[in-house]
Amino acid sequence: LYGWIHDYQITVFESTPALIVPFMQHVHEQGLDMSSLELLITSSDSCSVTDYRVLQERFGAAIRIMNSYGVTEAAIDSSFYDEELSKLPSSGSVPIGQAWLNARFYIVDSQLNPVPIGVLGELCIGGAGVARGYLNRADLTAEKFVANPYVAGERLYRTGDLARWMPDGNVDFIGRMDYQVKIRGYRIELGEIETAIQRVPGVRQAVVIDRTDERGHKYLCGYITGESELRIEEVQTELEAGLPAHMVPARLMRLETIPLTSNGKIDR
Repeated sequence: LYGWIHDYQITVFESTPALIVPFMQHVHEQGLDMSSLELLITSSDSCSVTDYRVLQERFGAAIRIMNSYGVTEAAIDSSFYDEELSKLPSSGSVPIGQAWLNARFYIVDSQLNPVPIGVLGELCIGGAGVARGYLNRADLTAEKFVANPYVAGERLYRTGDLARWMPDGNVDFIGRMDYQVKIRGYRIELGEIETAIQRVPGVRQAVVIDRTDERGHKYLCGYITGESELRIEEVQTELEAGLPAHMVPARLMRLETIPLTSNGKIDR
């Protein structure tokens, strides 16, 4: 990969954090020449604040670095986060920023009503990049591509992603709505718990899934990666202080790395 970038003088490189972070670590350790690169974009999966900060501190003076978000149904990339390091959250995941000039973001409830700042809702995308629908899937097209109640004649794509507005106008991506689970009568958004775990100092990545014990009862299990001094007990204490009891994972496990799919996304 480095050979291609160097030999062909590539100027823009976009990929998942799971590929970019170790690749740029290799570039840093080997002192490799990346002078052709002008723009580095992390996208397609959540990027931890810790990793993003390292990238900015090591390469930000020579390469413009941004975090991007988007879906295939709206021309791949629809937003970008390109703020100064001083505005970056102290922990968790990097925000997905603000919509491109030819896109519009709406965060809504189940009735497509806008939600206030800080409140979780479904992220919908409008604008020039929204596709016409799914080939030979009229039912799914009708469900996901809906009339925009705020712009006459325009359609919205309902992403199924959970997000919230931040006070500074950027968007904070939380996770997938279809990662909602029901345990002991409570409906739980796994992305909310993952976000809470990632705010704990020293945590790099967090994945929460529901599992079933030997009695057939569901419980939450969290998987984390982080700094060497990070202690599971400290994470548990932080979560118990900040989350309702039914949202605190019954078990937490530390992993060296989070397993990934072939395209670099988290393999749940």
